[in-house]
Amino acid sequence: MRLLVLSRNAGLYSTSRLVLAARARGHDVSVADPLDFHIVISRGRPAMFLGDRLLPPVDLVLPRIGASITNYGLAVVRQFDMMGIPVLNNAIAIARSRDKLRAMQLLTKKDIDVPKTVCARTPDSVDAALDFIGGTPAIVKLQQGAQGIGTMIAETPQAVTSLLETLWAMGQDIILQEYIAESKGRDYRAIVVGGRVVAAMRRQAKKGEFRSNLHRGGLGVRVELPKRYRLAASAAVKVMGLEVAGVDMLEGRDGPKILEINSSPGLEGIERTSGLDVAGAIIAHAEKFLAKRKKRRSPGRDAVVEAEQRATRVRHDDHGAVRRLRAGG
Repeated sequence: MRLLVLSRNAGLYSTSRLVLAARARGHDVSVADPLDFHIVISRGRPAMFLGDRLLPPVDLVLPRIGASITNYGLAVVRQFDMMGIPVLNNAIAIARSRDKLRAMQLLTKKDIDVPKTVCARTPDSVDAALDFIGGTPAIVKLQQGAQGIGTMIAETPQAVTSLLETLWAMGQDIILQEYIAESKGRDYRAIVVGGRVVAAMRRQAKKGEFRSNLHRGGLGVRVELPKRYRLAASAAVKVMGLEVAGVDMLEGRDGPKILEINSSPGLEGIERTSGLDVAGAIIAHAEKFLAKRKKRRSPGRDAVVEAEQRATRVRHDDHGAVRRLRAGG
């Protein structure tokens, strides 16, 4: 397999682990910065240049798209989709998970539990929003944040209003979320690959910090994830349409509450905490994913992309029917 890993930095732990795992299984691997690609849009012939050269042959793409390059990174991934090259996490699925509000909407539609969440846009809606989520303390989040960045806690209604007005003035889209006191700064991080939880850990925030992210000083401990939490994590990833994802879950009184879904989960913390070869599990799934695509009539076309294309074809067919009716045909 000729595998291309999209990453801004080949020296990052997660990127280097994926490269080593793929090479250990006999694959040809290369790493490229998504910003180095030039997208060529031409009728019926989508193409891509890497630097000043046409993209060399690739069997499968594994995107590691960071939040800082979401828009162009997604455009690059989408171009691979359109070129018929299999992508392990397509652009539509990544965009779904990256937008916190959209992700919550999709999850709750499938009856998957999340913390009570409100999207507010005007100061006069703040009081009603706080009432709905149970008052303060409350969590304030940027809609496109990641790794705990853009996630704040407000202890009083006045603090909530002040934060929101500041963020609105900066043109930021924000959401308000209930504070799950019973979680006590703990959460579960599960890595889901091919619909199955392959590793999990419980994270505990350091004293004085409510975010449990390891790079913010949180402590990770290997756990055997309870069945209820495994099912919730797998179901959430399926709703997003992702093949590989990290899922953060809070321990609510009524069971797991999905907090966030990350389409490019970091591997360092989970591998060192669990002692498991998560990178190897991702590459093993990439092999199965590619083999399955090769058996299909349209290799490399993701189901989500095909659904979008079918909708486009239906619209075109409808237009044709309208033209025939107008012509009396």
